[in-house]
Order: sequence, then C-alpha cells, then structure tokens
Amino acid sequence: MKNDTTILDKKIAKEVKTGNVKSAIELCQIGLQKDPTNAQLHLRLGDLYLTWHLDIYTSSQYVDEAITEYQMALESIDTPELYYKIGVAQYHKGDLDKAVNYFSTAIKRDSKYAKAYYMLAETYTKKARFTDAFDNAKLAVKYAPFSSSCAHNLLKSLYQVSSFRVFKNKIMAFYENIMSVLTLPFDKEAIKRVKESLSYAKFLPILFKGYLAVQTKGIDQALDIYIDAVDKAPGFVPLYCLLGDIYSSLGRFDDAITEYKMAIWLDSLNIPAYRHLCRAYEDLGDYDNAVEIYEKLIQIMPNMPEFHSNLANILYIKGDVDGAVSHFQTAITLNPNKEWTSVVNQTLGFVFQEAKKDIDAAITSYQSAYLLTPEDIDIYVNLGSAFYDKEDFENALTVYRNALELDPKNAKIHCNLGFLYWGQGETQEAIREYEHAIEYDDTYAIAYNNLGVIYLDDLGRVAPAIEMFKKAVENNPNYALAHFNLARSVAITGDKIEAAKLYQIAQDVNKITDEIDPQDITDKINALFD
Repeated sequence: MKNDTTILDKKIAKEVKTGNVKSAIELCQIGLQKDPTNAQLHLRLGDLYLTWHLDIYTSSQYVDEAITEYQMALESIDTPELYYKIGVAQYHKGDLDKAVNYFSTAIKRDSKYAKAYYMLAETYTKKARFTDAFDNAKLAVKYAPFSSSCAHNLLKSLYQVSSFRVFKNKIMAFYENIMSVLTLPFDKEAIKRVKESLSYAKFLPILFKGYLAVQTKGIDQALDIYIDAVDKAPGFVPLYCLLGDIYSSLGRFDDAITEYKMAIWLDSLNIPAYRHLCRAYEDLGDYDNAVEIYEKLIQIMPNMPEFHSNLANILYIKGDVDGAVSHFQTAITLNPNKEWTSVVNQTLGFVFQEAKKDIDAAITSYQSAYLLTPEDIDIYVNLGSAFYDKEDFENALTVYRNALELDPKNAKIHCNLGFLYWGQGETQEAIREYEHAIEYDDTYAIAYNNLGVIYLDDLGRVAPAIEMFKKAVENNPNYALAHFNLARSVAITGDKIEAAKLYQIAQDVNKITDEIDPQDITDKINALFD
C-alpha cells in the first residue's frame, strides 16, 4: 500500500511539473476512490484545486473544491500549515473574515508562523485596516527575515501610498523595496509572482492594439480587444482598469464599476482604480458609494488633499454641510499649492455663506484665498458679495473698486457694483455701472434685467425697460425673472393679452429654474383681467 502511494505521488508530481494540473487532480481523485480517508491526498488535492483556481490564464472557479479537500484533511491532520492553507483559500474566495480566523488559528498554534502573518497583512489590506496590515507584515519579516520578499514588497506598497508629503515614508518605501529585492532569491512565492509578472509581457501588443483603437475612435473595437484579453488572462489587473475606462466613456457606468472593483480586488492598493471607481459612482449619481470609496482612499492616503476636497464636495451635495466643512478644512490644512488651496478656500467660503449663513466665517475664508492669490478676480466678487450680505457696504465697495484696478473691464464686478449702488439708493451710479457691465459683455442678461428694473420701478421709463428685458431674455431664454419683468412692463402699456402670454412663459420657465414664488406669477395673471 505504501509503495502504491509512493508511485502515485511520483505520478502526481510529474504531472504538476509539466503543468498538467488537471491530470494531477484526476490522479488524486483516483487515489481517493481507493483510499477515501487518505488525509495527505485530500491535502494534495486541495493544493491542486487552489493552484488551478489561481492560474491567471483560466477563469475557472475551484476555490470551494480546495476548501472542501482541506477540511477533509483537517479531520485527520491538525497543523498550523493546514489552517494557513484554508485561510489562503478563504482569502481568494473573498471571505476575508473567515480568512482572518484561519490565519489567526495558525498563529495560535505557531506564534512564529511568518507566512500566516504575511497573509494576515494582505487580508487586512483588502479590509482597509492598514495599521493591522503594517503590524502583521512587520511580524512576517521578523520571523522569516531571509525569505520575506513578499512581506517587504507589501510594506513598500503601504509606505508608498502613504508617502505623500511624508518624507520618512518615502525613505521607508525605498528601504523596503531594496529588502524585497535582496530577499527575493529565498522567497518561493515572491519568485513565482515575479515569473507571473514577466509573463504579462506577452499582452503588451494587445494593450498597444487597444490603445491605437481608442486613439482612432474605435471604442467598440478596443472593448472587444480588452474583453478577449481578460478572457485569456483574468488575473491581469491593468486590463480591468482599461475596460472600466472604456465602459465609462460609453456611459455604461455599472459595467465600469464592476471592472474597477475587480481591479481593486486583485490589487487592494490600486489608487487609479479607486479614483476611477469614485468618478463612476459620481457619474451614476450614487453618492453614498462614492463617499464610501473616498473614505477608503483617505484611509490609504490620509495626506492627499484632493481626496478630502472631493469627498467634501460630495458630502455637500448630500446635504452633510458639517462633514463637507470638516474635509474642506483638512484639504486647506494640507495645502499642496497656493492656487489649489485658494480655490478650496473660496469653495469653503461659499459653503459658509450660502449653507451655514455664517458670513464672518465666509469672509475669513475668502480673505485667506486672497492672501494666497490676490490676482484672482473671483475672490473679489465673492468677498464683496459676503460683505454685502453682512450689510458692510463700505467694505464691499472697497473690495469691488480694488478689483476694478486689477481688471477695469470686468463686467461682473461692474454688475455687482451696480447692485451695491442700487441698494444704497444711488440710482445714477447704479445705471452707470450696469451700462459698463453691458458695454464689456453685451450678453450679460442679469445686467440687462437689473437695469430694466431701475428704468421701470425707479424711473418709470417703460419703453427702455421693455428694451432691457427683451435683451435679457434674448441672451438667456431660461431667465424666468426677466420674462416676469417683461410681462410687468407690457402690462403697463395696456396690452393685457401679450402680458398674459409673457407671464405664462415666465411660469413655464420658473417650473424649471424656481426663481420666483409661483403665486406671484398667478396673482399677476389674475390681476390682468380683474
């Protein structure tokens, strides 16, 4: 019997060596038919199933079979290695909690089991528990210092993604990279991965062919090329990102999301895949999932201001104003450069002004932006508006005048000055500023409308008011207030039928723009025929 087992082992080993995993599995199955309780054969068969499952050139799923065989072996064998192997299978199945339990059990039986620590680190990386990942990768290095290339490589990746603006982490990433190379010859798993990576070179022509198809607008052709490549090598991560990008360009966001998720599953630290996944969720309007992914990105790269700013924008859209403010403030603190930080300060100012009605905080944010980029005209517009809302007209006037020194022909500044003068009762100054705004931008609908209101309500000049309102709706047909004001002007001339038509247009446009209280329009229409 022992001799038969030895012969079978040799046959299985021969098939594995020549790459005939399927034949090796069949030999194991034949052996188990003769000896169903042979734990070593169950263990061997589990290894073979898992090897076949992990083959990048096959999309077959055999991880459940591997787990079954390992569990059959566990009835007779109780070793740390077997618990470790079941953990690896659960990891590749995607049941990360079970994987953690099995790796932890292996470590309980052997507290120096380096491979179990390493796989715990990989599992915690997928679970976005990066502190635990760091700790276990370091333990893997500690207990297998000469065969820990995989652990050093994982540490390198963890340090790299967290190295933005942290020089120490850049140094540590460099050190871990050197150590991963030095320990490579003694780490069988690492050698296997290097060989696997080198085998991807055969797909470079396919990638180049797909790239050419994209550049020549052959999107459908590129899609077919990449899908075919994924079928041939389902373990090649870049293909999933490329497929996701093509699906996104076609508006097929659900398909894009599936591909980006697959890329992240295969490479838990694939930052471009995370970024593109967030964008796909945003394009789909799925802000809850976009928030979740940005939070994971921030866990990976806490010092990346862009992620905080993007998350803040989404939280604001969702109505979480306090959360948005918090992340905008973090982004500003990280301050990658003056221009970018100035824009974020202005956005934060807008949130304070419009959502939180905290005008003083808004002014502080706009002033911070001014200190960074004093040449940015938009800051003057926003700061002047905030001072106006605070009824600090003197400072508002000073801000707008300073802006005109930088850009004398800025129509928006002249329009805002017109509004400021108008509010203070300085009608002629307001008219002059609105005329300047129209002079420098003859499509400025707001300036036409406001000037028309001054003519109509302040000066009683109906004809020029009608001319201004017509210009306003000509330049912006979706301007409900201008339609409403034009209707008011026409009603004064006595043309009730035309006025009613114009009020109806204002009512229809207002259903979309929501500029006016609908009851005001209804009251005006009813008043025409009372």
